[in-house]
Amino acid sequence: MDLFSINSIKAILQRHGFHFSKSLGQNFLTERFVCEKIAELSEITKEDCVLEIGPGIGSLTSELAYCAKKVVAVEIDKSLLPVLNETLSSFDNIKVINSDIMKCDLPSLIKQEFDGNLPKVCANLPYYITTPIISHLIRSHLFTSITTMIQKEVALRICAKAGTSDYGAFTVFVQYFTEPEYLFTVDKECFIPQPKVQSAVVRLNMREKPLVCPKSEDMFFRVVKASFAQRRKQLANSLFSDFKNEITKEQITNILVSAGHKPTVRGEELTIEDFCTISDEIFSIYN
Repeated sequence: MDLFSINSIKAILQRHGFHFSKSLGQNFLTERFVCEKIAELSEITKEDCVLEIGPGIGSLTSELAYCAKKVVAVEIDKSLLPVLNETLSSFDNIKVINSDIMKCDLPSLIKQEFDGNLPKVCANLPYYITTPIISHLIRSHLFTSITTMIQKEVALRICAKAGTSDYGAFTVFVQYFTEPEYLFTVDKECFIPQPKVQSAVVRLNMREKPLVCPKSEDMFFRVVKASFAQRRKQLANSLFSDFKNEITKEQITNILVSAGHKPTVRGEELTIEDFCTISDEIFSIYN
């Protein structure tokens, strides 16, 4: 069964009465080399267990199964289950679960399916819910790495450096918990149906501990969120908009200057270490 032939894919889907769902953002890979490259760059070995999100018709799933000890694929669309039952029937190390990854009890799933061992994640995520899923996975602290195909624009944001236009609050969040790496770009011609934008594959290696150690993680992320809430504003004004009922504009300006920044600095110019220093100073005012 050729899962990379457009005619074969259409025949399989037609046989099972499947119709693409725009609301689920379904775009299936049609290029074998892309799936092989994702599996290779995920650095999966026969000792690894893998959680796949959104297996589609199983093109990437099968490549992962060749490399891994076990693959558990979580698919939200019930109508794809008979398709996957056919396309993956020759594998004995794959289990498909019909569920919404955002509603899954991840600790229970990992305990039950992987004997408590932390798996790697591999996914071709729908663009409309990319950020929430990545955030959910990272926050769970249950995976050693996350390799995923996402919208190229989001991939650039995740891997951005301070001082660039792609750098933002989500950049800081991801890099705080992981070491992201932009792996390669995937043309829209590699999918059926074709998305309107280019895609990219990134690998997020979970850090053993966060990049910085703020006095308060909640305060750190509050400062980061406020700093990018209105990108065109100077940082002092952005922070004052959020903290105006708690600290004065003068205090904020003094904190920025004492941290070595001009009063006119903008959020996108600060490194993660800078955000840590500023959030610690603000936190100290409360204690």
